[in-house]
Amino acid sequence: MALPLTTDQPDRTVAPSERTIARNFLLARMGSFLAIFPLGVWTANHLWNQLAAFAGPRSWEQSVTAHSNPATAALTFTVVMVPLAWHAGWGMVRLAKTRTSTARNISNLRYWLQRASALGLLAFLGAHLWLAWIQPRFVLGRPEPFSDIAREMRHHTPTLIVYMLGILAISYHLANGLWSFATMGWGIAVSKSAQTWFERLALVVFVVLLAIGWASIYALYQAGA
Repeated sequence: MALPLTTDQPDRTVAPSERTIARNFLLARMGSFLAIFPLGVWTANHLWNQLAAFAGPRSWEQSVTAHSNPATAALTFTVVMVPLAWHAGWGMVRLAKTRTSTARNISNLRYWLQRASALGLLAFLGAHLWLAWIQPRFVLGRPEPFSDIAREMRHHTPTLIVYMLGILAISYHLANGLWSFATMGWGIAVSKSAQTWFERLALVVFVVLLAIGWASIYALYQAGA
């Protein structure tokens, strides 16, 4: 009598090396996907909302720090923090396995810039999450006020520099990640012409995100005068 097939046991007919390759392929796909959906989309929207600083404190607080109810805050946490933790962990594992290459070309430079921007982002996001979210909400018991961040941007030069570099890292990492997602990640752009098109699109995304982010910083800097 044949035993029924089960899904909770590994397939012993597949060589371990092949199972490892399949697992790594799945993890890479998942990490790449979460980097764009929903994390990349939310990041772009978050940068866009920062432009409300041009409209004044009330508009900025409603767009950036206000939550209509606890459920909205919990949803934001789930949509953002869970994919962020997954992507960061997946990225650190890949970074640890990275082998140094002596090749001097654009692709290799882009590869290392992506890794360097990831490390910078980890440090920036750690500080940003503490100062802009964890400390105000869970230590002080209120959302971050517009006056606090505007004052820091205007009168604390290290904060201004860190935020400018953080936006630069975010813009590059997300734009280059979009290109990687479409080419090496999910094989959407296979032909050389399609890859070139996505490369141009990534450049546009980088410039637009950088312009939005730095414009928001300028608005906060002006408001802190």
